[in-house]
This record gives sequence, structure tokens and C-alpha cells, in this order.
Amino acid sequence: MNKKIFIFLLYINFCFSQDKSIISNLENLTLNIGEVFKPESQVINYDGSTVECVKVIYFNKKGVFSTAKSIIFDREKGTLKANDPGTHEVVAVCIDNNGNRLTKTFNINVNYPKIKNVKLLIDQKSVIVGDYVRLTFEVTDEFDTKRIIDYWNYDRAQRYFANVGVNLTSSNNKVEIDSSNNILAIEEGNTIITANLDGVADNIDIYVQKNPISELNLISNNSNVKTGEVVNFDIIALDKKGNKLNDLPVEYSFTGRSFDKSNLASGLILEDGRFVGDIPGKYIISAKVGNITSSKIINVFPRNVKREVIGIGKGLVSDKHTSDFWVFEGVDGGDYAVTGTWGADGKAYFWDVSNPSNLKKIDSVQVDARTVNDVKVSQDGKICVISREGASNRKNGIILIDVTNPKDVKIISEYTKNLTGGVHNVFIDNNHIYALSNGERYYILNIDNPLQPKEVGMFEVGKEGQAIHDVWIENGIAYSSNWRDGVYLVDVGNGIAGGSPSNPVSFGNYSYDSGAHHATFPYKSKSTGKFYTVLGDEIFPKGVNPNGTNETAGFLHFVDFTDTKNPKEVAKYELPTHGSHNFWIQDDILYVAMYTGGLRIVDLSGDLLGDLYKQGREIGYLLTGNPKGYIPNDTMVWGAQLHKGHVFYSDFNSGLGAAKVLDDKPDNSKTNQYVE
Repeated sequence: MNKKIFIFLLYINFCFSQDKSIISNLENLTLNIGEVFKPESQVINYDGSTVECVKVIYFNKKGVFSTAKSIIFDREKGTLKANDPGTHEVVAVCIDNNGNRLTKTFNINVNYPKIKNVKLLIDQKSVIVGDYVRLTFEVTDEFDTKRIIDYWNYDRAQRYFANVGVNLTSSNNKVEIDSSNNILAIEEGNTIITANLDGVADNIDIYVQKNPISELNLISNNSNVKTGEVVNFDIIALDKKGNKLNDLPVEYSFTGRSFDKSNLASGLILEDGRFVGDIPGKYIISAKVGNITSSKIINVFPRNVKREVIGIGKGLVSDKHTSDFWVFEGVDGGDYAVTGTWGADGKAYFWDVSNPSNLKKIDSVQVDARTVNDVKVSQDGKICVISREGASNRKNGIILIDVTNPKDVKIISEYTKNLTGGVHNVFIDNNHIYALSNGERYYILNIDNPLQPKEVGMFEVGKEGQAIHDVWIENGIAYSSNWRDGVYLVDVGNGIAGGSPSNPVSFGNYSYDSGAHHATFPYKSKSTGKFYTVLGDEIFPKGVNPNGTNETAGFLHFVDFTDTKNPKEVAKYELPTHGSHNFWIQDDILYVAMYTGGLRIVDLSGDLLGDLYKQGREIGYLLTGNPKGYIPNDTMVWGAQLHKGHVFYSDFNSGLGAAKVLDDKPDNSKTNQYVE
């Protein structure tokens, strides 16, 4: 990631001035692909007078802290060029004589190119009376770029067809086409569907079959479940002779009524017949094949997983922000932790956490940096590695520390080659360190001799505008979190793809639309055996504010990676109005730092499908703001880690903490009472 862009984004919130604004000819700009445009921008005061910009810089934003190439910039000529169709965000940054920055985001619309050819494809093996017909459009544009648009993928279809006039017609009344171009099979027989896209047409012959079903039965593996439990539905279809019919197009749906009169029934049913209820209630599940339906009732009861979560101990850091942390067992058998600091003086603190109710600061190191963003300790408890950003000599890199005696830690060495752009995150796995370089790639260092780390490998996505935030190693697989390019699974010694630390080999990838993928945790379900990568967003809608309460957004995406060649996003954990950061999973329980939402504990047992928060899977939570914190009483949880039965966490505004999840249900006896 380009370091300058990172700095500009970071300063958006607290450098913006209420009485100034940027005006630009980028406002409401529409371009064609390949068109070159020269932006002109200036700053005006509230009274209409102008402010001189010493320099104006433009960049294309797509996702969080991620560059994109939808709009290409020629810095020397001061021009931009449209590269991809759609609506794109271009940020203008004005720098004045005093070095102050003012920013504004403009939406630029790039027209879709003219259509040269269109081909209609049908998504169904057969069309039965009563079915809706699923068409796919294979569109070739004037640049010979092909796009496959599934008309039933609403988001993708809307993005494309909103810019292209679509007209569907039928040769007869065997089908009915509504105002939204949905096609319903009405009567047995042949028909021809014609699609006209901006004057380019194609047609497809469709035969509508008479429904062969005489009897349809809906079956399930359960009728009484708890919220969040997945019910598998299937059908048995028979013809007039009692023969079983297979490979029929089934449409599943549901209606429901909540047991709670003040709530609405909510759930999810997939095309393969899997259903999950979010809210306790009575649900009617229906299966439809053409014009024949069958239904079944499912009772969904409360999950009842709530437990008391209490704060046990606090390791207060009140003079600066705290970043990441790591808890480890020392060589002496005691339990210790290390915490980093953010935007300060390059300190890292070491703690004795053997007694979680009495967290003791026992040592510290100070290095040339503004931020020690990440800290990790080797599995044997001997070596700690910390990252550096904002070094005065601009060398940055990493620092290796001997933590054999956590009460008297000693710096062993530093390593800066290829890491001078700043190291945001690191991971230490056995005798190798994985260090992110300038937010673009990670280098792999062998530390058999920690006095002389040796570079042995490197991994990068290899795309224009590539950006990376995090890497996590488990069982010889590196999980690389690459913002808009999603997660990459990389063999660094597992053997699944013949990789090693000196020859990292990517063998799996999954990305999603927000472009905000910042952390990955691999997780094999103890109850089902399924393997997931849990992908966390990190979004600051108004930028990062180090001096007050932040607005955060984003959530966790649960991706079933059991089949590494066919990953599927199946569930999410989203806490309304709060965003996610780092997290930990053990024994089917999620411990997640939800920034302003505090430390949250979530039940992951059983199959995962749909909205985990709505399903009542949250076991409990702890708000971690401290009246003596760097920003008092302001919860901003950075990370969470389970260690020997206690949940440790770091809070951006207050330091290190320890919590305990009790076996008891929450005590609500003091509800609505004053507590001194």
C-alpha cells in the first residue's frame, strides 16, 4: 500500500475544517472508458474567498486503505484516465502553505462501453409450468470484454443493467413477462424469448413442460430447533404411477410468526433447502416445483446461551494509545504479555499476567518509532518480535527481543532490509518471521540465529494496487489478508501445494465487495468438522480520530473453506453500529474485539448459516472503557485472546485487560437501579 495514501486517509478526520470546502470540476463528472480528463480543484472559505493549495493530489479509493486502478492517474501531466465502468470514488487532497490537508471525495461515473454482442443462456435444466425462468446474459462490449450477468443476481444485474436498456419479449403467451422483466411459465408449449440490449438482440427457444408431479412431500431432519440451528429440507416427488422424480427445480420459501408479539419472524432459507431461524417462533417452510407446493411447520425456540462476562484485571496505560498485544507462557512457566503503543514514542510494555486479577507491568523497551503496531512471541516463549512504523531515520523494520526473562528483556537485533516503508503487522512461527512491508507484501525471515535474521522468501498478490494488512500462520499455511483482494491461503510448509517458507505457494482465495478485509482467523468447527476462514472488516467511515470517540463499521464473514477450490460465504457476525477488529476462536467460541462495541463472546457451535447476531448466539460482552484511560470512559477494543481460561484484551484507550466468562447466566437483579 502506498504510504502517502495511508497517511492522507489517516488524517482525514482531524485535519478537516468546518469552514472550508473543496470545489472541483470532478463534481458530477461522467467519462467514457479510455477518456482522459484534467481535474481542477480549489478550496473556498465560508465567505466565498479562495485558499491557495500548494499541491493537490488525487487518488482512487476502492475499499479501505486500498488503492485501485479503476481510475489511472498521470502525476506528471496532472490528468486522470477512466479505466473501468461504474461509479468510482476519487479523493482530492489539498495541501496548503502550512502543510494542512483538506480532503473531499467525488463520485465519477464511467459509462459502460457499447454492446457489440449479446448471447442468452438458460440457467435451468427444464422449465415447468409455474416456474420463473432464470436467464443469464453473456455480453461482449466494443472492447471485446465479456461479462456474464445472472439476471437473478440483483446487485450485479442492477449495476450493469442500470446503464443498459433491457427489453424482453416473448413470441406467444406461454410465458408472462412483468414490468421488471421477470419471466413466469404459464402454459405448456414452445416459446421464443428475445432480449434487446441497447439495440443488440438475441433470442432463445424455451419449451415449457407440463408439471409431471402428482404428489410432492417436503421432509426435514428436525421439527423443533433452537435459533441458529440449521434444518435441512428435501423433497420427495412422485408422478402419477408413484415413480420418484429427480433433478427437479425446487423453490424454497418460508413465512413465520414470532412468539414475541413485539418482534417479527426472521430467518434464511437457501436454494439447497437449508433453513435457519433467527427469532423464536413458528415457521411454515414451503417447497414449490412449478405450480405444486408442499409445506411443513418448524418450531424455533430461544438458544439461551447467555452467560455472565466480568472484568477481572486491568493493566492501565493512560499516557498513550495501546495497539496490539500477545499473551504467552514464559520459559519459567509463568504467564506474561506484551503490548504495543500507537502514535506515541515507540514503547512496548511487558506484563506479568500470571494472576489475571493483578496485571503487573514488569519491563519495557523503547525503539525509534512512533508506533509499535504489532507484537508476537515465539511458541517457545523466548523471542518477541515487534513492528516499527514512523521511525525518525525512516528505516522502520522489526526489532527482535530476548524475553527469556520477561522481567529483564533485552533487544537482540533489528532488521530493516525491504521493510523501510514500515511494518504494520508481523507473525512469528517457529523459526520464521513474516513481516509486512509497506502494506504491499510480506517477507519471510529465518531466525535460527536471531542475531542475524536472514530473508528466505517473499509473498505478494502481484496485482496493481495490491495492499495487505495482516498475515496469520497456522499448520504451515499463511492466511494473507489483502483488503480488496480478500484472503489468500499460502502454503509455507504445510505441503498441500508443495510450498515452504522459501517458496510460498498460493492455493486458495476468497474476496468480497467491501474491499475492507483486514484480518483472518482459520477455524475448524469442533462440532461439525467444517473448516472456515473467518474474515474481518475494518472500516472507519469518518477516518481515524486519535483524540476522541471513533465511528467504526464492518463485520466478520464466515467462509466455508472445507473445499479449498470452492469457498462459500455462509454466515456473518455483525454488531449494529460497531465495527470489528482482531479476534480469536477456540472450542467453537468466538472472542472478538468489536472496537467501540467492546469485547464480545459468541457461540459458534453447530452449522453456521446466516446472521449469527440475530440468532441470539452472543454469550455476553464487556465494555472496556476506563475513567483513567488515555481517552476516559471510551471503549475501543483492539484485540482479544483466550489464554488458560481467561480472555485477555487490549483497548486502544486504556491498555491491557483480563476478563472471565462465568458459567452463570447474567444477573439482572440490579436492572434499572443506581449502582455506586
